[in-house]
Amino acid sequence: MLPTLTSLDDFRSHLATAAGADQTFVDAASARNGQLTKPPGALGRLEDLAIWYGGWRSTDRPQITAPQVIVFAGNHGVTAQGVSAFPPEVTAQMVINFEHGGAAINQLAKLAGARMDVHALDLDKPVQDFTKAPAMTEAELLAGLQAGWEAVDPTADLLVVGEMGIGNTTPAAALAFALFGGEAEDWTGRGTGVDDAGLANKSRVVREGATLHAAAIKDGLDALGCLGGREIAAMAGAIAAARLLKIPVILDGFICCAAAACLQRTSASALDHAVAGHQSAENAHPALLAQLGKQPLLSLGLRLGEGSGAALAIQVLKGAIACHSGMATFAEAGVSDG
Repeated sequence: MLPTLTSLDDFRSHLATAAGADQTFVDAASARNGQLTKPPGALGRLEDLAIWYGGWRSTDRPQITAPQVIVFAGNHGVTAQGVSAFPPEVTAQMVINFEHGGAAINQLAKLAGARMDVHALDLDKPVQDFTKAPAMTEAELLAGLQAGWEAVDPTADLLVVGEMGIGNTTPAAALAFALFGGEAEDWTGRGTGVDDAGLANKSRVVREGATLHAAAIKDGLDALGCLGGREIAAMAGAIAAARLLKIPVILDGFICCAAAACLQRTSASALDHAVAGHQSAENAHPALLAQLGKQPLLSLGLRLGEGSGAALAIQVLKGAIACHSGMATFAEAGVSDG
């Protein structure tokens, strides 16, 4: 069971003291991998994925039977700065679409055999425009983290978190800029399709926000409160909860990885239980993945969000697990291993 969150420092403490993968089962899964009916290393990254997954699930013959996909939705005051090609009303409209099963993520979650949950977070109350004030108060940030923390099913054996929030590539870019430096333009992309003037404006907003709050940002949680949003905080809370529950996570695109970066910049080992599902078409996502030290499983030019790329990558991880746990060993198959 998860502990109750009482404060941001409480969250930091839980993140810092979370147990890692079970090395006994990492070793056992690695030993089994070495006995399977294939040349050493012939399944490439699939072998590493299966061993990694087994270590977190404390078994040398893992199965994926209960994946969970959670989509969090939130709205952003910074959209008043003209950073999105779509109005904020689309967030609520898409939540209804998710609830009715009509979005891409619904199809991909169903294909993966995943439970899908949708959490709309105070859509009628956007977080503050971060060029003028911190996006969230400490209480609002804690509430966002708690929303994600409590949304994770403890019986799940794999987690994907996605988002819906018009304008949220702007806070994601601001978070990356604040946490990793460089230039605002390095981290700012077209999102839902702004033109060149819109992109320049969006870069300005990212720069102004990160500069305004620079002195207040000491770690990733500080950045999240100053520049993030409720759905980004909820994704971070869910990823952290999965860390404590030893549930492996497949990260989605740029916005999800910005949420994850806030955890990593708060505790260096916070993402040991996570892999990157895909490299999105958002221009700064490769650089963000590099900062996280994550190599994507897929690269298909996706830029939808919703958790769609990570949900699709469930199939890759399932393939890795199926081969690892289902293949015969040389001894079982009566095949000479040389």
